[in-house]
Amino acid sequence: MNLSQHNQFSSKASQLLSWGHWFTFANIGLALFISLSYLFADSPPTSFMGITYMLVTWLSHTSFIAFLAFVLTVFPLSLIFPYPRHIRGMAAVIATFGASLLTLDAYVYVNLGYHLSTSALPEIISLLWHRLTSSPALTTLFAGGIVLLILGFQLVASNLTWRHLARLKQFKFARYASSFLVICFALSHSIHIWADANLKFDVTKQDNVLPLSYPTTAKSLLAKNDLLDIETYKQAHSVKINNQNINYQIPTPLEKCEDYTQANIDIFVFETDQQLADFISENKGLHKTEQFLQPTNHSDMLFSLVYGLPAFYKVAIIEEHTLPAWQSQRRSIEVSGIDELSFINDQAHTNSAIRVISGSKVVSPRDNTTQIFAFSLVNDTQEVVSTSTLYSSDKRISKVEGLIQPSDLIATSVGQYLNCKAIAKQTMLGVNLYKKKDNMGVNYSQGVVIAYKKDRITLIDSDGNFKNISAAEGFSIEQGLDIPFLVQSIKKLKTFTQ
Repeated sequence: MNLSQHNQFSSKASQLLSWGHWFTFANIGLALFISLSYLFADSPPTSFMGITYMLVTWLSHTSFIAFLAFVLTVFPLSLIFPYPRHIRGMAAVIATFGASLLTLDAYVYVNLGYHLSTSALPEIISLLWHRLTSSPALTTLFAGGIVLLILGFQLVASNLTWRHLARLKQFKFARYASSFLVICFALSHSIHIWADANLKFDVTKQDNVLPLSYPTTAKSLLAKNDLLDIETYKQAHSVKINNQNINYQIPTPLEKCEDYTQANIDIFVFETDQQLADFISENKGLHKTEQFLQPTNHSDMLFSLVYGLPAFYKVAIIEEHTLPAWQSQRRSIEVSGIDELSFINDQAHTNSAIRVISGSKVVSPRDNTTQIFAFSLVNDTQEVVSTSTLYSSDKRISKVEGLIQPSDLIATSVGQYLNCKAIAKQTMLGVNLYKKKDNMGVNYSQGVVIAYKKDRITLIDSDGNFKNISAAEGFSIEQGLDIPFLVQSIKKLKTFTQ
């Protein structure tokens, strides 16, 4: 039996494994550099433990991902195919792909707030396509430059570690560094267990910052976006979604409405279905839709109807008696039967373009009314939101696919009927129904974030719990959190806080 070939084979494999560890150390350094962007993508932790957890998790988790990539790719190749020149080349290509993928994930996370996933594929493609089409030459050059730069780093690291392998073996750095990273890994998990048990949201809100880390929960998602009143939770063990101290920012400067169209819009809100039916019988030719989604809290619903915003901003706006940002002399609004918003009438003009009338009396539309909306309040106290019937003089509204919210009515009135599309889009979260492209939306009522996508409505309540319900039937849907969609919804909800 010829043992020399076997020994030569083992020697090459041993050399490659030793080289692979140093090559992995080089890539750990690169991965740590790239992953720094994750740490600056969100609001930083404020406590000492939160900062400590962020640093040790960044060091250990990123290193673990890089090492795991080596174990799953380069390591088995070195055992099966121990030819140094070929393995080093393949390792450089594999590492380039991995580092490029990490860079792409970091870019997506910074811009969208979540990592690469199949569920988020449409949003990711939209982001990349927008970037490419807005500046194709610069984007191609920049992306290609990053990949070439990473490939250059990998080739240099591969060659240097192989050429100086004998000298590197004499260093004790690897042993100490490995021990330090293992300690960081154990410490990060210990801190997370402690924080989870002791309600330390400054730690647990970092669950999904790094790729392939802890799955995001409803509570950590809300905490990460500063929507939890953590002090209340500590005192009463009841998380409250926090909108008491938000700073409502009116967008400035406001867009101009050069193509303003004169129109009169009457919006009738009745207390009962019977009153609505009486109104419909007296005003023929109105078209109906069954997909009108409104909060069961009447005050929240009326606020959203008038301002085109979720009730997340209600406290801040009413306390300051802030007028609708879109309102002007030509776009004046008058409210009737809404006591807490009566201050708006102080700035109303004669024959206001928009009237919102709430009450039990069946009032006739103005003679010169261009468009009419009519619906009744929902009285389902078991749920936060419920669907009802909306009537409109505009036949096109009845053909809109998907759910319609109260904020969409005022957005359509200003954006379409008064022809001030830019202002409606700039100052409201309601959607101009003529421009509605997707069946998604967000609202807020009674301390609950309400996000809908097609027929599914996701409710994240004041305890940080969530549930999915069917918009059409109202039954519960057993389905997990759609993190990309909820991140987008929460970002949209907070549009006017910064």
